[in-house]
Amino acid sequence: MSKDIKSKIITEAKKWWDAAVWAFVLAVFVRVLFFEPYKIPTASMVPTLMPGDKIFASKLHYGPRIPFIGLRIKGFSKPKRGDVIVFIAPPDPSKCYVKRLIGLPGERVLIRNGSIYINGNPITDPKISKNFYYNAGEYGQEGKEILVPPKSFFVLGDNSASSKDSRYWGFVPYKDLIGKAIFIWWPLKRIELIR
Repeated sequence: MSKDIKSKIITEAKKWWDAAVWAFVLAVFVRVLFFEPYKIPTASMVPTLMPGDKIFASKLHYGPRIPFIGLRIKGFSKPKRGDVIVFIAPPDPSKCYVKRLIGLPGERVLIRNGSIYINGNPITDPKISKNFYYNAGEYGQEGKEILVPPKSFFVLGDNSASSKDSRYWGFVPYKDLIGKAIFIWWPLKRIELIR
């Protein structure tokens, strides 16, 4: 093989290597700071999310966390009641859960006759009120009003009969919030914004 051909092959290989490295760095940057894909494994959010749905969570909404140091960059919105959120699972920090945000810091949450009451008033938001919520778990007992601690959230699955959520393990600390579930991208027939 001539020196010219060998030199061209090495030059071309370096270009491909540089491109691959930059593509990897860009993909990691986007995933850490902007969007992250998740697959829904259970029926806890039916009918909003079905088992097997693949979604994107926006980290920009509430502000991305910087890995290893735990700082959070300011997001462009605050978590709101009714948002479908992705967070580190309180019972198992190696997993992420997707649930609907129900109670905000300082609010009192009560489940009565399948409905949710916040500070004594029934929730009328159709994203929440369309579902029937069962009394279950330590934090969802019948007649028991729960106070959401500071910098924490109370979350429930839309499919209450099949969801392990705040009723069982308590609250989601703000620091464990990953992002807002915004979009179903797979399967094709289910592509839509998440409400």
